[in-house]
Amino acid sequence: MADAAVKAAEAGAGGAARAAGARAAAGHRARRAARRVWVYALLWLGIVIMVMPFLWMVTTSLKSPIEILTFPPTWIPTGQFVRGADGEWREVYVASRDGRAGTAVVRPAEGGPAMTVPLDELHNRVRFRFGNYAAAWRQAPFARYYLNTVFVVLCTLAGQLVTSCLAAYAFARMRFPGRDAVFLLFLSMMMVPEPVYLVPSYIILAKFGWIDTYQAMIVPWLAYIFSIFLLRQHFKTIPNDLYDAAIIDGCSRFAFLWRIVLPLSKATLAAVSIFTVVSTWNSFLWPLVMTNTPSVRPLQVGLARFAQEQGTNHELMMAAAVFSIAPLVVAYFMAQKQIIQSLATSGIKG
Repeated sequence: MADAAVKAAEAGAGGAARAAGARAAAGHRARRAARRVWVYALLWLGIVIMVMPFLWMVTTSLKSPIEILTFPPTWIPTGQFVRGADGEWREVYVASRDGRAGTAVVRPAEGGPAMTVPLDELHNRVRFRFGNYAAAWRQAPFARYYLNTVFVVLCTLAGQLVTSCLAAYAFARMRFPGRDAVFLLFLSMMMVPEPVYLVPSYIILAKFGWIDTYQAMIVPWLAYIFSIFLLRQHFKTIPNDLYDAAIIDGCSRFAFLWRIVLPLSKATLAAVSIFTVVSTWNSFLWPLVMTNTPSVRPLQVGLARFAQEQGTNHELMMAAAVFSIAPLVVAYFMAQKQIIQSLATSGIKG
């Protein structure tokens, strides 16, 4: 009887322990689920905060001038229509409303005399005005701005890839006196803001006779410290065994860089290319100072001039802004995987 009582007590204690363990596990899962909900909520909040200005720019570019000034504002572009005698819907602009009489004075969007219609015959319908993009394109030489920007971006990208790969390889794989000190000196230049060296650079380029030329926008940016830093961090992760094996097989330093290092650095090179394209495409202050005429003016400076000239045409300004950044958005979505891989391998947190 005593043994049976002991076994029963042990079984009861074991059951209580398992129940306590189950409750602790359930509590841990609940806390982990709650943390995950908070994390996703914050991520969605960040997404909304970052995406809303872009969506507002796109929707504004598709609205009419009257709808842009309407309060409360609308997210989806709409227009007011009345059905004609032939049954077709025609867009109209409301000039005034008479609530007591239940009528409104409207003007046809395609032109014509004003007319009075009952309020119940006015209907809101979704109306995307893609013609705003064509109108904005005709208001300024955007084709020339695009051509200038693409030419400057391609030349700068090619030069930066060459200089950055060679410099990063030297800092990562070669040993020479003062290597680390020189690299730290390079990094310290990243802390100098652009306005500090803008005036001395302008004086130097003016003595060369390069003001208002492509050279002024390309040559000073053929070497970029951040690209050198990013590639150096990746080159240092390549095992020395590969280099030793290549040297034993008779490979030179340049051949090792060209045949082994660069093929293993495709993700980093893609990220460097994207960063270079984005920074050059969005560059504003430097080309604003260095250019004077539309013949060499890049897209961002042309867009700023356009905004000054079309200050009251908000729909045209937004349309111009959309087709100015559209190539960058497409390029980012095409290369976002390489950018994330490069940041992960280089140890940089965005």
